[in-house]
Amino acid sequence: MLRYGAIAVGLVVVIAVGVAAFQALQVPFQPPQSPPNSAPCSPPPCANLRGYILWVTDLKTNGGLVTMNVTFRNSSNSTHAEPDDLRLVDSQNNVDEPVFDAPGCTRWPRTDFNNGATFGPEQMCFRPASVGAPLVLRWSPDEGLFCCQTDVKLTGYQNAPSPSST
Repeated sequence: MLRYGAIAVGLVVVIAVGVAAFQALQVPFQPPQSPPNSAPCSPPPCANLRGYILWVTDLKTNGGLVTMNVTFRNSSNSTHAEPDDLRLVDSQNNVDEPVFDAPGCTRWPRTDFNNGATFGPEQMCFRPASVGAPLVLRWSPDEGLFCCQTDVKLTGYQNAPSPSST
């Protein structure tokens, strides 16, 4: 009987340690924190996330290719800009990555800058499924482990005339 009692106590201890270890590995549930809102900026289209500002200029569409220039100003003490932080969302909610295979659409390198420095303008190009309005530039700057994402509504862009058939 003593042997069976020792085995039972041992099993209870092993199970208790296992349950405690499992629970220690679980991350307690925390409701998602809302990302910082985009503060006002000017001139639009632009976005301001905690003093890190993105401006979009020279927005055009031509033959299914959307091109724009982006300029950044960083008022924090450390961050970077890179093409992978930007996506284009078309009117059908398709999210498109930048393309670099069209003339003038070259990949620019990740660039670190800080303390009020400005970077750009740099050309960005996208091939969305639809170039009809509305188009939105989704900006997800990397400012630490978890940060933010904001959408910049692109308005006033020019559709280049289609080549006419003769």
